[in-house]
Amino acid sequence: MSPLLSAELAWYVTGRFYRTPAGSLADYGYFLHLSGIEGALFSGAVGETTAHFTFAARPFVAPDVDNGALTLGLDPAGEFSVYLQREPAGDFDRPDSFAQGERIATFRRTGLVVGTTLAAQIGATSTSVFANNVFSARLIDSWPFEFGGRRYDLSTILGGVTQFGTAATTPIAFPATPPAAPIYDLVLPFTGSAIALSAPQPGG
Repeated sequence: MSPLLSAELAWYVTGRFYRTPAGSLADYGYFLHLSGIEGALFSGAVGETTAHFTFAARPFVAPDVDNGALTLGLDPAGEFSVYLQREPAGDFDRPDSFAQGERIATFRRTGLVVGTTLAAQIGATSTSVFANNVFSARLIDSWPFEFGGRRYDLSTILGGVTQFGTAATTPIAFPATPPAAPIYDLVLPFTGSAIALSAPQPGG
């Protein structure tokens, strides 16, 4: 597989943001498409429980800044890793399940990420109607792996990504067994599409 060119499609993902009552955030999910990888990315119908390639972020704290109807979430530079699950086990009710299997790559965001949520007044009710963010991340570690009878290393495919994300503003209830409180007080689904940053060339 030749390295992806800059701005060539790198991947599509979907996942969920999770916030703890203490304010810590993390996102987990799976790849709908991963350029350069041949073969089926799912062991059955497309979904988190059948996904062979998943991701998990290192938790972080993101303060908010308000500007009228806009709320800006300021995510610090941080890391997320990509995993190969030969036996898929992703479960959005167990977000740590997306950090299982073989870790095949780790990316570090290059700087502050600004996530924007737009509120609108509908009659007497104010509601959030749109949320998005954009970030770039560099590949800082990768490990060779075999999949579908072929050998891969993400470092030979891309050097990083710029991802454009869109999140729903309607929360998903996180399960808890009464009388215990939920581990997460806010869960929001999102999707992301990423374009490649070129992999370093030999001798470059």
